[in-house]
Amino acid sequence: MRTAVKTISAADIAATLEEEIALGLLAPRERLVEEELSERFQVKRHVIRQALVDLHSMGIVVRHPNRGATVRDYSATEVEQLYVVRTLVETCAGKLIPLPAAPELLAELTRVHERHCEAVGRGDLRRVFRENLLFHQTLFAASGNKSLTEVIEQLHFKTHAIRSYSIGNPKLLADVCQEHASMIEYLRRGERDAFVELLGKHIQPAKNAYLEQSRHKSVTQATRVGFHRT
Repeated sequence: MRTAVKTISAADIAATLEEEIALGLLAPRERLVEEELSERFQVKRHVIRQALVDLHSMGIVVRHPNRGATVRDYSATEVEQLYVVRTLVETCAGKLIPLPAAPELLAELTRVHERHCEAVGRGDLRRVFRENLLFHQTLFAASGNKSLTEVIEQLHFKTHAIRSYSIGNPKLLADVCQEHASMIEYLRRGERDAFVELLGKHIQPAKNAYLEQSRHKSVTQATRVGFHRT
């Protein structure tokens, strides 16, 4: 009796590449070559092409006419502007969540939070990434504003590469777990001001880590240019 072989889809490939970008395994500006990806995933190139189209629509990669696709990169100004918008929309959503939060919401957030912390403890960064996304999707969906949550989700996609610079940092991961626990407690107690303030603070370390790495690269490149000129 033959065993059925599961055919990998464009959506599966897009999800895998999304994770690898968020984890820093694929760096900003890195080329995504259709031929190489086709060989890696053992699929036709049109499947890879569709996966790249999906990632482009999410804002994770940039497609260049006749030159393929690359992982999206941001200037320092673009990063600052993105995070201004993220702060605005996420704190706005936080102000719309009914407080004290419903027991069902608290229970679901607690379940996701526990799985996230377990993944952190195991060093399973792919699971850390997915559970963190789910925590925030569950949280912001409670605002009841679908249009707002769609904007938040799109911004999350766009900032995957930015967050890749912090996702493997043990201290920052521990801080994220603690802050998620605090969010749940603020929701339970109905402490709106503390909850909204924490939402704004929560996203800053990833931004700061990316900007610090960008500054370090700029200094290194400038030093190398100066060295070769002397």
